[in-house]
Amino acid sequence: MGVNLRDIIPEEALEKVDMQFFKNKSLAIDAYNALYQFLSIIRQPDGTPLKDFRGRITSHLSGLFYRTVNLLEIGIKPVYVFDGTPPEIKELEIIRRKKIKEEAIIKYEEALKRGDLEAARTYAQQTAKLNEEMVKDSKKLLDALGIPWVQAPSEGEAQAAYMARKGDVWAAVSQDYDSLLFGAPKLVRNLTISGRRKLPRRKEYIEVVPEIIYLNKVLEILDLTREQLIDIAILVGTDYNPEGVKGVGPKTALKIIRKHKSLKNALKEIGKIQFPVDPDEIKRIFLSPQISNDYHLEWREPDRDKVIEILCEEHNFSLERVNKALDRTIKAYKKSKQKTLEFWFKGS
Repeated sequence: MGVNLRDIIPEEALEKVDMQFFKNKSLAIDAYNALYQFLSIIRQPDGTPLKDFRGRITSHLSGLFYRTVNLLEIGIKPVYVFDGTPPEIKELEIIRRKKIKEEAIIKYEEALKRGDLEAARTYAQQTAKLNEEMVKDSKKLLDALGIPWVQAPSEGEAQAAYMARKGDVWAAVSQDYDSLLFGAPKLVRNLTISGRRKLPRRKEYIEVVPEIIYLNKVLEILDLTREQLIDIAILVGTDYNPEGVKGVGPKTALKIIRKHKSLKNALKEIGKIQFPVDPDEIKRIFLSPQISNDYHLEWREPDRDKVIEILCEEHNFSLERVNKALDRTIKAYKKSKQKTLEFWFKGS
């Protein structure tokens, strides 16, 4: 879920761009976030995910492959960051998500029975589950494509934010605003789902474009510190305290923290509020998350035979479509390498 800070993100701190803007930039993508998007969106009209001849779900592999090919063709250098062991205090959110999926499954089946395919698809998108086998296959595919991936010790967004702060990547990529709380200088949203999208339950389409949120501008315009932004998030509700404070949305939380300067001061005046987790512990996770320096970022030419083995032989993807996509990828890789050689040759 992540914390919803959209209502207080100043327009001046947000920049909408086209995909070409990211050419020659390396981006740390929250892998779980992207894979869940693919599992949710890439479905049949009745909500059924794509499957191979053995009945194994392949929506995540389809999205990962073709979206990554598109990124590489533009000249973007993606690195996918995978979640590790979640903090113990995230247990409540994990339980909440499981319950939502269970309820969505029931509603999905009911919608199918009454023949409401549009409703069925909407509910089906909420049932997406990512298991260890899917994660393993995704990593194998990335290896075959020559794309680096990083295993985070805990939260993937925290690791991506750290890599962005170090300057190892240009920005962190996720749909969730938590990346800002983890200190990502730049957060890119809509990168993996950009394009024409149908609005749920409506016969309307919108064009989803990438947007960049600059943390320093957010803090400067709102006149906040990062610690105060985290306090606002805790009042609204995070993955570590999903419910937040009843009746407090982002705008109200902003007013409270502006007035009292900190959550600790605010609680003295507001009165006793029952948090499922100590707010100081939540704050500590955002300010000092578990991260790793054990990674190496190198982009290599795709191994055509290995990609075909994974997608076509193991999961019966169309050989023709995969080969065409690989042709584009290898062409983009060679073009990128040639430009690098030209740069060094001219520089000498």
